[in-house]
Amino acid sequence: MENGIVDILLVEDNPSEAKLTIMSLQEHNLDKKLVHVEDGAEALDFLFARGPFADRIHKPNPRVVLLDLNMPKIGGLEVLRQMKANDRTKNIPVVILSSSNQDKDVIEGYSLGANSYVVKPMEYDAFTKAIGDLGCYWMLLNEGSVLLMMAKERMVNPD
Repeated sequence: MENGIVDILLVEDNPSEAKLTIMSLQEHNLDKKLVHVEDGAEALDFLFARGPFADRIHKPNPRVVLLDLNMPKIGGLEVLRQMKANDRTKNIPVVILSSSNQDKDVIEGYSLGANSYVVKPMEYDAFTKAIGDLGCYWMLLNEGSVLLMMAKERMVNPD
């Protein structure tokens, strides 16, 4: 990965759903700077540059995190809670991708600072379209996270 830059951090414990998500992003050429981690603990290590990801300490944050909720070790809502409580990660957009459409999960996700909550479609075509649309929006149309990263970089390394 070029200079350690990551556009999309996919946090998904289900191997088949991770593969389908990555394939859907590949169809739109959005997988080149993607990292997949398999649980919440690994996601936090990546985001906070700990353990096997300690070399990321001076690397930019991902432009977006695609976050599953129900995962082993540390669940998605706890990952979101820790991200939004930390200055290093609080401005990273987070899209919750979950099978759960329970009101309590949706409400808590948004209360903790999620930027979007998407219930994973069950049908293959609907799933791949939803992921493709999400990827295109966050990587091609949305400018907020890029502007925040650029402003932060200027504050750290002024010309």
